[in-house]
Amino acid sequence: MAASSSHPPIDTLTIAANGLRFHVATCGPEDGPPVLLLHGFPECAHAWRHQLEALGAAGLRAITPDQRGYGRTEKPIGVRSYTIDALAEDVVELAAALGHRRFTLIGHDWGGIVAWHLASTRPAVLERMAILNAPHLGVAARFARGHPLQWIKSAYVGYFQLPVIPELTLTSWDCGLLVAALERSSRPGAFSAEDLRLYRDAWTQPGAMTAMLNWYRAMPLQPTGPQDRIAVPVRVIWGDRDSALEPGLAEESAGVCDAAEVIHLPEATHWLHHEEIERVNALLLEFVRPQRTVRHKPTATA
Repeated sequence: MAASSSHPPIDTLTIAANGLRFHVATCGPEDGPPVLLLHGFPECAHAWRHQLEALGAAGLRAITPDQRGYGRTEKPIGVRSYTIDALAEDVVELAAALGHRRFTLIGHDWGGIVAWHLASTRPAVLERMAILNAPHLGVAARFARGHPLQWIKSAYVGYFQLPVIPELTLTSWDCGLLVAALERSSRPGAFSAEDLRLYRDAWTQPGAMTAMLNWYRAMPLQPTGPQDRIAVPVRVIWGDRDSALEPGLAEESAGVCDAAEVIHLPEATHWLHHEEIERVNALLLEFVRPQRTVRHKPTATA
């Protein structure tokens, strides 16, 4: 990940945390307020390159790992290695290994699901949290029961539960189906040829595709009981043209928070941080700077 002439460099590290070695990208001053960014499926730390530069240039210490099972991070064997509790603990221990006991958290897709869980179960480690197109797992099933279209959109999750076959289909033809899925579900030009080359390399690392799919396969092992309300300030930014998630999930998820706001980007898809870089960066910077507070729960459309 190279820096532009107007932004600080993006550096890479290998960090030992929670029994694994994580590949981590960082940007910004080491003594800046820490902001951790969690990618989703099927991306890796590269997904946040534009946000890393913007946050780092603003004096924040931006940190994003290849999460467990992805890219150049280690890939433990077995579905039980990918429960939501394990994924959340990775974040806490990774931050601690970098010297941060409290931090701001930003998550997209599965990274957002991990962030929701962490805010519910370990709020003491969080300053605030921003979510991009990711539902709170505890409310997603309830929402889907009343919105049949969401059940249809989520059908791929059932397919991912199958053994072996998803790995074979998603890695065949130079990962052609997965590339096509990204391109069909995003606005034209959202992913460059270089982005897709880097993703193909990540997807074809030994054991990577099975590990990535094990995040989905571990869903039946996730806690199903009620979780605590979320007290930390939350900003939800939602691309309304998401082909996998209904826009109403944004408000439904914000409903478990004491202090949350929802901002809709009507023309953006699931991949809003690639498509509307300047808008997303501005919304994140406005929110994550330490002096920013949220005291109410409005809903806005950008």
